[in-house]
Amino acid sequence: MRGDGPRIVIVGAGGWVFPMELVRDVLSFPALASSTIVLYDIDVPSAERTAASARELIELGELQARVEVPVTLGDALRGADVAITVFQVGGADAYASDIEIPRAYGIDQTVGDTLGPGGIFRGLRTVPALREVAEAMLEICPDAFLLNYANPMSINCWATDLLGIRIVGLCHSVQGTSEQLARELGIPSDEVTFDCAGVNHTAWFTQFRRGDEDLIPRIREVMRARHVDRTMPLLPRSDDPYESIERVRTELMLLTGYFHTESSHHASEYWPWFRKTPELVEEYLDRRWNYLEVSRSSDTSQGNAEIVADARANGIRHGGEFAAPIVDSLVTGTERVVYGNVRNDGLIDNLPTDACVEVACRVDAAGVHPVPYGTLPLACAALNEMQITVQRLAVEAAMTGDRDLVHAAVALDPLTGAVQTLPKIHEMVDRMLQAEARWLPQFAAPVDVG
Repeated sequence: MRGDGPRIVIVGAGGWVFPMELVRDVLSFPALASSTIVLYDIDVPSAERTAASARELIELGELQARVEVPVTLGDALRGADVAITVFQVGGADAYASDIEIPRAYGIDQTVGDTLGPGGIFRGLRTVPALREVAEAMLEICPDAFLLNYANPMSINCWATDLLGIRIVGLCHSVQGTSEQLARELGIPSDEVTFDCAGVNHTAWFTQFRRGDEDLIPRIREVMRARHVDRTMPLLPRSDDPYESIERVRTELMLLTGYFHTESSHHASEYWPWFRKTPELVEEYLDRRWNYLEVSRSSDTSQGNAEIVADARANGIRHGGEFAAPIVDSLVTGTERVVYGNVRNDGLIDNLPTDACVEVACRVDAAGVHPVPYGTLPLACAALNEMQITVQRLAVEAAMTGDRDLVHAAVALDPLTGAVQTLPKIHEMVDRMLQAEARWLPQFAAPVDVG
């Protein structure tokens, strides 16, 4: 990288709060204080809104960083060292179709960004946009890294890797869950070491230790007592509806032997057992959480202002995401371990080689180096295989525009198949293809749905 600070491009920089969190994270590292932060979005005024808050942070910290808001993707990527993708193709309108059409068929998704009809359709919309970014990078800045935060993580990274770009998908679920498990056990999180591997949002903590002590048996004991048997009190919680009892993940742990990396809200929509009826949802989750409603009520300007206000009160502090530490390691050579989503290539030897997996990665000045994991416990691998089957169909559909593969991907989704018949699934998919046609040009055939 250049000596005058890296050129960091955020693609989708006009989105809700998260782009600003990434800007804050970058500015929290001294070695990145002279970065050029490029905020690109097809909605230029939204990118300018983020830029205004970013410049406030730079002024507050008396830093040498610069902010640019280019009009074209090519201008944004020229000279880039790192690009970070954070966009949601179709915005709130497309997302509403992802959630509301399946809900009319009894498929109630909490987020719909990973699997299910919502996750699949989000992937179908996002892969072409990532292709545009990747192809531009190969032409303009072929040595740059692409750090992807856009969901569905596994589908997006799998498809984009096929184009030959250096891509790593990033998510906070590994570090977030490790901290949660430490809290459940009453142990400081910085005293814990762990091994974790699988697919994004369902990676498994197969080692969890404090020194020489194996904490997996305690996790099984405590989580079962708190969240299934209810013989131990729950930890204090906030009023945030995202927080719920962890019965879903605990039941999955009792099935496989190991705890995984996404919340019980999220996990409940990945499998056939927890959301087939409203009564089951109430049984497994003590609070309702609907991310579509959250996103509709969110105020980006207010969120950005809160980040600036926090920095004014407490300093510019890293929020915990992996992107900025990776860039810092590329610049300084500082060795770190992060968790990334990458092509398997034998990293997990009992999952398909071409799948996208989430594993530990060593980062230094030379790049991001995935660490071979070995063999997942059999039941953990089996559940991941179910997800990979759906992801494979979705990737191929997104890359080829094959409508039949869209139908197959949705039909093989575990929750969808548990709730609906094949004729109704076909009807639902056709309705979604019609409703989202403007964001899915690769699926051109019109559909007449009554």
